[in-house]
Amino acid sequence: MTEPGLRRDELATFLRTRRARLRPADVGLPDGVRRRTPGLRRQEVAQLAGLSVDYYVRLEQGRGPHPSRQVLAALARALVLTRDEREYLFRVAGQSPPPVPGPSREVTPGLRHLIDAMTETPAYVVDAKYDVLAVNRLAAHFVGDLSAGERNMIRWMFRQPAPRPDDPEMLRFVRDSVADLRAAYGRYPGDRGLAELVTELLGVSPRFAALWAEHDVAERRPVVKRVTHAELGPLEFECRVLLVPETDQRLIVYTAAPGSPTREVFRRLADRVGT
Repeated sequence: MTEPGLRRDELATFLRTRRARLRPADVGLPDGVRRRTPGLRRQEVAQLAGLSVDYYVRLEQGRGPHPSRQVLAALARALVLTRDEREYLFRVAGQSPPPVPGPSREVTPGLRHLIDAMTETPAYVVDAKYDVLAVNRLAAHFVGDLSAGERNMIRWMFRQPAPRPDDPEMLRFVRDSVADLRAAYGRYPGDRGLAELVTELLGVSPRFAALWAEHDVAERRPVVKRVTHAELGPLEFECRVLLVPETDQRLIVYTAAPGSPTREVFRRLADRVGT
């Protein structure tokens, strides 16, 4: 009989395809003699996962026992699965995926290249806790010197004066930021940094406490910001917060309308900083 939730054939196919895509060098093994088929051998996966070869072979043949959470975690490490693949492995095996311990802080090279290529657009990357992880040259004029100052955008936001009642866009931006933080708080229940940030803000910011008490959980929407920069003067731009699914990070981009005064300011600033 098939255990509830366990899809044996799908689990077997998934394991075979993930094994076939790996080279020995990907997992720290020598290439050895020439291989007749691409990918790792079954005995190599079993060795990496700490399983018997017979047990792993039966899993790939769709006739093994219901794998435990410990076995699935070992297979995920051995097969170098991404977060999405790891979650899928657990689900086809009839198990609930374990919670991710904390927000990813590693910015991929591709994402760094992307923000650096935005030479006339301020752009920066934050993790799910809203710690700034990377900025391009223009964004540095808006987020400041991160080596000496505040790296968390939520904490910075609630240290500023409250938005004016006649600025509904900024009010919504603040509300959406807190709702997004609450969603992350639920996704990473074991993350100490998130818990400490929320506890700190609840103690020092009545505005944050009031919004947190509403228990809103919302996706981000673009917001038009109108600010007066100490050096650049009055600016108006759309602030877009874009989710990076594979790392649960956010790419924040300030886009000015073509032909607008702010667009011209961004262009002059780009020329000045040598981009």
